[in-house]
Amino acid sequence: MIVYIGCMPTASLSLTPVAGSVAEPLVGSVAGALADSEGGSFALPGGAVACCGPSATGTISEEQAEAAAALLKAVADPTRLRLLSLIRNSAACEACVCDLAEAVSLSQPTVSHHLRKLVTAGILEREARGTWAWYRIIPDQLESIAAILR
Repeated sequence: MIVYIGCMPTASLSLTPVAGSVAEPLVGSVAGALADSEGGSFALPGGAVACCGPSATGTISEEQAEAAAALLKAVADPTRLRLLSLIRNSAACEACVCDLAEAVSLSQPTVSHHLRKLVTAGILEREARGTWAWYRIIPDQLESIAAILR
């Protein structure tokens, strides 16, 4: 088992099976350190100190989490990701629903459903031109999605 402090691995612990259990991951000095720990942290081999609780700094609010989840939910579909990729890589950074349906080998109503989800999430803009709808990516929303993952 690897123990992490922040994002960096700090110690490698071997698993020792114990009769009647699957394995006991805390062995040797780390088990003793855990038993003796006070105040929510314990010492690892080499003198490093690990924190046992989440940090309050850098967290997002409930509202921010809900907004991020809505964006991620909208793009959490392989067809929608393909549609975004097709629109983003098109010549004018926009595409007609008729061309998109052909490109993903789905019916126009199915593609329109997926595009509507992306429009509702604020990722795409829709413009009616005659009988067809054209879609364009809203660049700020793509940046918002990328920022969530940073």
